[in-house]
Amino acid sequence: MQHTRRPRLARRYGSVNWRGLWVLYSRKAVLRFLRYGLESIAGPVVSSCIFVTVFVLALGGGAPMSPDLTLAQFVIPGIAMFTLAQVAFDSAAVMIIHDKQEGIIEDVLMAPLTPFEITLGYCLGAATNGLITGGVLMAIFAIFIDLPFSDPMMAVGFAFGGTVLFSLVGVIVGIWAERWDHFSAAETFLVMPLGLLSGTFFSIDRVPDGYDWLLLGNPMFHAINGFRTALTGHSDASVLAGGLFIAGLAGLLALLAWRLFAIGYRIKA
Repeated sequence: MQHTRRPRLARRYGSVNWRGLWVLYSRKAVLRFLRYGLESIAGPVVSSCIFVTVFVLALGGGAPMSPDLTLAQFVIPGIAMFTLAQVAFDSAAVMIIHDKQEGIIEDVLMAPLTPFEITLGYCLGAATNGLITGGVLMAIFAIFIDLPFSDPMMAVGFAFGGTVLFSLVGVIVGIWAERWDHFSAAETFLVMPLGLLSGTFFSIDRVPDGYDWLLLGNPMFHAINGFRTALTGHSDASVLAGGLFIAGLAGLLALLAWRLFAIGYRIKA
């Protein structure tokens, strides 16, 4: 008796294609990042450690930075937060630019993934890469510097918020950039100024009157302030307001990234 083959039905997904999202997150983002760990993880970690060593030795690590913190205790949370945020930005932007130039982005666009799922996959993947690097860096710092770790859960929350925020910036820059010099320009004129004007090396009390808006309007400042508060108990501004500012800005950037993927801005021929 001859059997007739039943036609294959299109696969049905729920509100979220969890399997496709997991593949995009794990294989195209995290595993690719880990595959080049010597460059992607060890590079930023060693650079940050050398920077901290030179900075602290030059100015004296035990010198008081505030009534309750030494210079090393004040600076290290800021450098760690900036490093993980920069890694998240670089990871997201480089992934998308590389995929665009190699034509791999078409595989992602043709997959049964919505623009929201693509945004989420790239964003969370890059954020995870930043958190991995930041975790390694903080483990090294904790060996040599006494940090009270006043609120570990708050530290995790601000680390996650900071990496998600800057990974979204990286996603948007990756979509916008058509050449590698576009990426370099965004890093030089956007990410680096935000990092240098973030209160990493100085307290807001040392900012001249009328210029504190340079810090209060900087999301990196609020990420570092929240992270520093969680680790040391020292705060330069409202942690609640900073957390809400980061969450609100991340929401707006996520909406923009979703829209850019939805219309195929600079990623569809």
